[in-house]
Amino acid sequence: MTTEPLPDTVVSHGADRILSAYNEYQVSFTEITRRAADRFNRRDWKGMHQDAMERLDLYSRRVSRAVDRIQDLLADLSDRELVLTDMKSAFADRVAERDDWELAETFFNSVIRRVASTVGVNPGMEFTAADFKVPYIEDRTCPVCTLYGDYVDGGAGIREMIGVILAGYGSVFSYRNPDRDADRIAGTVQAYLAENGVSTFIQGVEMIDSVFYRDNAAYLIGRMRIGERILPLVIALLSEPTGVAADAVLLTEEEVSILFSFTRSYFHVEVDRPAEMVNFLKTIIPLKRVSEIYTSLGFHKHGKAELYRELTRNLAYSKDQFQIARGKKGMVMLVFTLPSFDVVFKIIKDRFEYPKTASREGVMNRYDLVFRHDRAGRLVDAQEFEHMRFDRKRFSDALLEDMRKHAKQTVEIREDHVVIRHLYTERRLSPLDLYLKEAGEDAAREAVIDYGRAIKELAASNIFPGDLFLKNFGVTRHGRVVFYDYDELCLLTDCRFRKIPKSRGYTEEMSSEPWYFVGDNDVFPEEFRTFLRFPDGLGEVFEKVHGDLFDVKFWRNLQERLRSNGFVHIFPYRQRRRFQKEGR
Repeated sequence: MTTEPLPDTVVSHGADRILSAYNEYQVSFTEITRRAADRFNRRDWKGMHQDAMERLDLYSRRVSRAVDRIQDLLADLSDRELVLTDMKSAFADRVAERDDWELAETFFNSVIRRVASTVGVNPGMEFTAADFKVPYIEDRTCPVCTLYGDYVDGGAGIREMIGVILAGYGSVFSYRNPDRDADRIAGTVQAYLAENGVSTFIQGVEMIDSVFYRDNAAYLIGRMRIGERILPLVIALLSEPTGVAADAVLLTEEEVSILFSFTRSYFHVEVDRPAEMVNFLKTIIPLKRVSEIYTSLGFHKHGKAELYRELTRNLAYSKDQFQIARGKKGMVMLVFTLPSFDVVFKIIKDRFEYPKTASREGVMNRYDLVFRHDRAGRLVDAQEFEHMRFDRKRFSDALLEDMRKHAKQTVEIREDHVVIRHLYTERRLSPLDLYLKEAGEDAAREAVIDYGRAIKELAASNIFPGDLFLKNFGVTRHGRVVFYDYDELCLLTDCRFRKIPKSRGYTEEMSSEPWYFVGDNDVFPEEFRTFLRFPDGLGEVFEKVHGDLFDVKFWRNLQERLRSNGFVHIFPYRQRRRFQKEGR
């Protein structure tokens, strides 16, 4: 006869097992992250990419291991919920004094939700928004920073301060020409302050001690105190065969916000005190969501948890309803939004409309590809949620009807609640087709030009959107065009770009079917002109700047570059921000 384990023992052992699994995760996460400095200095971009993939997979592997440990412990217990509720309290006590307590509690939630197969949220067993204080962002002493250049006045003082800052990271980098870099950075800072009527009397500059690595670049991130103002100071570094060199300096909130954009891959940066790091970054990019900052630091699961808490708080203090999103309805996804919350929610439909041939599994695989791929500033990061439960009253009648019609396999509409078994969330953007109709002439022209840049930068990162329709692209608050519809996305190197064969006569040209064979991966760039529908005059603008996109040679040449090199760095700032490189 089996004796049921004592609950107190199970509670204690369970909390210890989850904490042990979390500690193992953090050790491995930090170990991978620390490789970035060596990868950068040795220009080992392939190794950097492999590290990024390994780190993305790490969380789910550690959670699965912890789930197995807890399932074994609970195997003979009848009242699991009571034990798991007590386990939450025991775990909270164990991590209360840790600097990364919020990450640890999110890890606990990930384990418990799988153990208990939770639908919605169980506040007894999980750490919820009520357990987390809303992060209070304030200008305070920064424990993750070093103070440089206390009370600097004028050009010579700024130049000396920049030199000291670069030297402060000298143990990490072997600079090619630090004096020239300091001259360029200081000159840019002085020019910016003069152009904007800002005093050159700087009370102090605080720089984060850790270096931020991503793709082929490294970033030194800090802030300048000038009177009552706080201005960003971000130095972008590139690793070259002859040494590390400064490539640009970013001094505005908008530029730094784009650097931390939800359209870019995550940084590799050592973070011992996550909340303090987020607090510091929030002082220089105040409009950036806390959830997005955590995600950009590589803590994507906690970023997802923070996003859910932001939504929960919004629902508690608002009265608007979820409703069908603006724009043309998708053939694959049912898309809805909450007007007071700048996020869209996407549900895979039960059946896809003609001519879509993708499967549900295929669509999910494409979202996973985007998650794991270098997003390079042109792909929107998506968060995946399961078993969400909402108050039915918060849904419009039109949306509920669409859910009944198109998503019965995913959505269960109950008397008081709506349960969504699976969905994706993305930042809400202005659909490009609508934006071009509603924006002013200058903004529309710039958006069309940036649309072409987006296609080219996606291609340079080995992504072909599949659908180039304007409705599948969106415009961010910074005016950048990004891609967000992934059901036909694929690797550029998997495509076969072809010219349309000449017809053998009038009969073939007038046929409703192509007179030539079309394979699954065949792409005919000449055809892009037939379905890219721009408002009056904007088609000519696009053709003038990006006419090469209609030429098969452009695509084939890019494929060859990708196959021979594999890694193309796409800068998260304008080319005009880059320092002129002599002899490069």
